[in-house]
Amino acid sequence: MRKFLSFLLPIACGVCLSIGTAQAASWKFNNGLPEGRGESKQLEKFAAEVSDLSDGSLNIKVFHGGSLNLKDNDVARWLPRGAAEMGLVWANYLGRDVPALNAVMIQGSVGSPEELITALPEIQKIYKEVLAEWKIVPTGFMALPILKASIFCREKPVRTLDDLRTRKLRVWSNDQVETFTKLGVSAQIVGQNDLYVALQTGVVDCAVYPALFAHTISLQEVTKYASYLYPVAGVPYVLGASESAWNTLSDKERTSISIAAANVWARTNEYSKAEEKEQAARSKLSAQGIEFLDAFSEDDRLAFLNAASQTWQQMANEAGGKAPEYRQRILNVLGR
Repeated sequence: MRKFLSFLLPIACGVCLSIGTAQAASWKFNNGLPEGRGESKQLEKFAAEVSDLSDGSLNIKVFHGGSLNLKDNDVARWLPRGAAEMGLVWANYLGRDVPALNAVMIQGSVGSPEELITALPEIQKIYKEVLAEWKIVPTGFMALPILKASIFCREKPVRTLDDLRTRKLRVWSNDQVETFTKLGVSAQIVGQNDLYVALQTGVVDCAVYPALFAHTISLQEVTKYASYLYPVAGVPYVLGASESAWNTLSDKERTSISIAAANVWARTNEYSKAEEKEQAARSKLSAQGIEFLDAFSEDDRLAFLNAASQTWQQMANEAGGKAPEYRQRILNVLGR
């Protein structure tokens, strides 16, 4: 009998181990940003913390640079149905499917970094309200750095809006298309992962892009000139989860995600060295061959901001529903 029990014991233990292993959940996190971006490194830390906090019962693998072939502007379609359990959600990419969210704040709707910081808490509240309707759980947020949007050009320098009217411009969102169109500039959306080739082959002549991130897609290899135009309305990223996947988690696993996501916000919601980082990025790009021209004139910047203000109101009205209310809530906290 003892021999029989000693024979069964390893088998039983093996079964227990296999059951324990089977209980560990494996999630995919779609990140459309390049692996070299600072945000991507934050997501890797997030995934590691979730695994630690959940004692290994939930493991998240981050897929960078669109490697899952899930498009950023389709996130409201593939995330609710669980094509990946989590994804990085950015409102600027949701103009087609969630226009109300895209209209909360657009590029050019803030005139200074200080205004952006003031608006962030209200932006987060609105995002939570809207995404819940799309069966996306906003588990937390990741702040963007304070960014300055420059116009990077491949062959000829662009110093004014008049110069830009003779070029084909890449932008990343619908509101930018509308704003630049109002200024007489030919603008088209080109995805981040397609931008290098678009500039290299002349599909576009110039691109709106923050100098701080230009090296992550090697803009120094396909552009020669850059000039600052406006402060980026860096609305936060949402660490979104499929509601159906979220509902399968234990309380401990949900808490693990929430804590790790809060840590991401704490690490990224800091702006004291924004200008120092901007200048360091420009210096590095200059050393690699990009010539930074004088910034666009104050008149050109004001023309852009005025056009953006018109676009903002137009987009909120066209989105309908609560979009005008959301815009007004932002204006209220900005004291406008």
